[in-house]
This record gives sequence, C-alpha cells and structure tokens, in this order.
Amino acid sequence: MNTLLILLQDMGLAAVPAVGFAMIFNVPRGALKYCAVGGALGHALRLSLHKFGELPIEWATLIAASVVSMLGIYWAKHWRAHPKVFTVAAMIPMIPGVYAFTALLAVIEIDRKGFTEELLKTALNNGLKAVFIVGALAFGLALPGLLFYRRKPVV
Repeated sequence: MNTLLILLQDMGLAAVPAVGFAMIFNVPRGALKYCAVGGALGHALRLSLHKFGELPIEWATLIAASVVSMLGIYWAKHWRAHPKVFTVAAMIPMIPGVYAFTALLAVIEIDRKGFTEELLKTALNNGLKAVFIVGALAFGLALPGLLFYRRKPVV
C-alpha cells in the first residue's frame, strides 16, 4: 500500500510542472490534460523502474521517455496534432535538476575551499549523471519519430 501511495503522490506532483510548462509553450487548453497524464506516467514509470526495479536512473529515464513519446504519437494521431504538443512538456518533470545542482555546488566548493578528491568525485559523478539523463530524455523523445516517420525501412 505504501508503494502505491508513493506512486500516486509522485504522479500528482509530476503533473504540475508538465501542465505549467505546457502553458508556457502555448499548448491548446484541450491538450493540457494529456500533458499532465504524460508527465505523471513518465515520472511514475521512471520512479518504478529506478526505485522498485533497481534499474539505473539513466536507463529508467530512457525507457520512460520512449514510452511517453510513443504515447504522444498515439495522441497526436488521434487528435490530429503534432506529437511535440504532448511530449515536450511531459518530459520536463524528468529533467535532472538535483544532479546538476549538486554538481554545480561541488564545483563552487572546489573553487572556494580548494581541491579535494571527494568534491571532484561528487562533481563528476553528479555532472555525468545529469548529462546522461538529459541525453536519455533527448534520445527517448526522438526515438519514436525515428522509427515511425522514416522514409526508408529500418532494415
């Protein structure tokens, strides 16, 4: 029961920035609920794969971004809109802000206090994790378009 409550709370909290960024991107009012659902499902899937499935966060992000992007393509065909209307705002809750911020803080501490091996390890570990998560988001966002909208067959 506790796991379900964590997932529902995560979905609710992830829907808020998805809708907020969709409004910034001037998404039509009728599509806002799909952006919220996409953001909630993507973040909950990533959380499930990472925390409960013990998959590294980079791979969990790639899978969640790909699923949300495929769902966005389905919604785009159903509602005759561009897939990015539904998918870009849904990816926003998965941006690795904590990892990037921690890496930046470690770099600032290196500048202020001087070099230590622990600070360098923190900066590199969190910085690389943030870069790979952003790469997974970009690749997951582009993957369904590469598969479904190709002019030539994949094989």
